[in-house]
Amino acid sequence: MRYLALVLALYAFFIEGAVNFAPSIYGFFRNHVSWEWMFWLPAIMTAVMMTCIYFGIPQAPKPQSKKETPSFTGFLYLSAGFALLYAALDQGERLDWWRSGLFNGLVAGAALFLVCALLQRLHRSNILVDLPYLRNWNTILLAFALFTFRFVLLATIVIIPLSLSVRGLEAEQYGPAIFWTAVFELVLAFIGALLLYKGIDSHLLMAIGFTVIAFACFINSAFTSAWAPENYFRSELLMSVGQSFAMLGLVSSLILQAAFSGALQAPQRAFTFSAFFHTVRLLGGQAGVTLMQHFIADREKFHSNLLGLHVQSANWLTDGSVHGLAAGLAGRSNGFVIATGRALEVIDSKLRLQAYSLTIIDACHCIAWTCVVMLLATALLRKSPMSFRQLPYLQQGSNPSQEGRS
Repeated sequence: MRYLALVLALYAFFIEGAVNFAPSIYGFFRNHVSWEWMFWLPAIMTAVMMTCIYFGIPQAPKPQSKKETPSFTGFLYLSAGFALLYAALDQGERLDWWRSGLFNGLVAGAALFLVCALLQRLHRSNILVDLPYLRNWNTILLAFALFTFRFVLLATIVIIPLSLSVRGLEAEQYGPAIFWTAVFELVLAFIGALLLYKGIDSHLLMAIGFTVIAFACFINSAFTSAWAPENYFRSELLMSVGQSFAMLGLVSSLILQAAFSGALQAPQRAFTFSAFFHTVRLLGGQAGVTLMQHFIADREKFHSNLLGLHVQSANWLTDGSVHGLAAGLAGRSNGFVIATGRALEVIDSKLRLQAYSLTIIDACHCIAWTCVVMLLATALLRKSPMSFRQLPYLQQGSNPSQEGRS
């Protein structure tokens, strides 16, 4: 138990490192091997993960008596409902939301299965689930924090790759801008673990992380269409600090919350606590991606419309630009009409690039203000009565309050 903070540091590094390594790996496979390896790699790694789980997790003791058999019907309904909801969120932007019959069918199916799960719960409670245990102020706020953190991670998962890909850069070219974040996360994660051992409040560590992420996003809001991967190096260094501290503080707060709220005293509480936060993590990540995709698509249309209002025919600036570009392209075009069409395409591409640039700035502001909201939520968390230095005493069955005098 006393090495738990170090394990969490490794966990935080690998979770965030996988996100930041992904574009570089994708670009390498697509340009030097084959795009199919983007699917073969997870298939191979799944077998490795199964082996690690089999040999790394001890066997659970078998129950001595079976007074009541748990019902898995509700689990089946709930899983099917969340699966359909996940698919609806994932494909909603592509299917144009409620205008698509497939999207409506996915949402209707999800609602049906979720209602069936609720009716099953009301008809017969499950001995493996203790829902009233989740009615805790810190538990609810930490679930909101986890949901928000998954959205904040999109600053490196979506926004930075998009800002460079719209300029025509390949994944292997813009990968270093994100890879830069992962370089420092291993060291920073262990610094965060050391701070936990020194007695810093995990809530404070999480607040520091969100503050640094917000500051990095405000720096990135100075984005222009001329930015290259090197322009992100300074802000990505800050992002690595923020993501490492925010995630380590968040996961540490979850473990402490489970420890002092009694999750380890009853198996059904531990099951419920773990399942609830993993559900929030998975659905929160997909909901965040969906929200960001819709936000980017909507803001790009908005900025394209506003910029287009200033590019009208019969305007002397517009006509002068079109004629100048057409004259320059006439030597490589089959006639002046073709050259004019190509000139209009060039102007349209420049307008779209500037519209996306303004959209990227809006997205950076959105992430930054989300971090500010998270800081307010962190301030509302009740102080944890335990720290990581007290966890070994809890495991030994002694009084953690005696830790200061021992």
